[in-house]
Amino acid sequence: MDTNRLSKKIEDILNHQVSKEAEAAQVFLSYGCWADAQGYGGVANFLFRHSGEERNHMMKVMQYIMQRGGTVKITAIKAPPKDPTNLQDCFEKAFKHEVDNTTAIYEIVNLAHKEGDWATFNFAQWFVKEQIEEEKLVMDLLDKLKIAGGPKATDESLFNLDKYLENAADDVPLARDASVDNPE
Repeated sequence: MDTNRLSKKIEDILNHQVSKEAEAAQVFLSYGCWADAQGYGGVANFLFRHSGEERNHMMKVMQYIMQRGGTVKITAIKAPPKDPTNLQDCFEKAFKHEVDNTTAIYEIVNLAHKEGDWATFNFAQWFVKEQIEEEKLVMDLLDKLKIAGGPKATDESLFNLDKYLENAADDVPLARDASVDNPE
């Protein structure tokens, strides 16, 4: 008896997302190694933690495929892109990477809606919300770097940013959680 509750297209797009999340983990791992080599231990630590979060996303998609009776297909992933040239470049590349991942999540949502696969549609909503957080996180990094002086930031400003990121929380407040008493 076939117990797979996923269409071939849904299973394929979810397996593609497994690979995208694995690639994301490698990208942030690579950027973390680059940051460490540049002396940005706080930035490196931040990126290493983010790499682990991306791997957790990969596992979440894998578990969903298996829970729905599908087959997870682990494939080779692309090598991370070349190292950033500076922190501005690093954060800009991270942002572009998150936007690309958001687009892939939207493709899952659109396909699930088109097929009337409400279980997958509902599952994908967690990732839609997560991508809001991911993009906001990197936008905040870009804003902090801009305040520090952007590409012309002083060593002292970059040192302070690095120390901030070393201790920064991994989560970002979401607009849906805002209230009059807690606007952030």
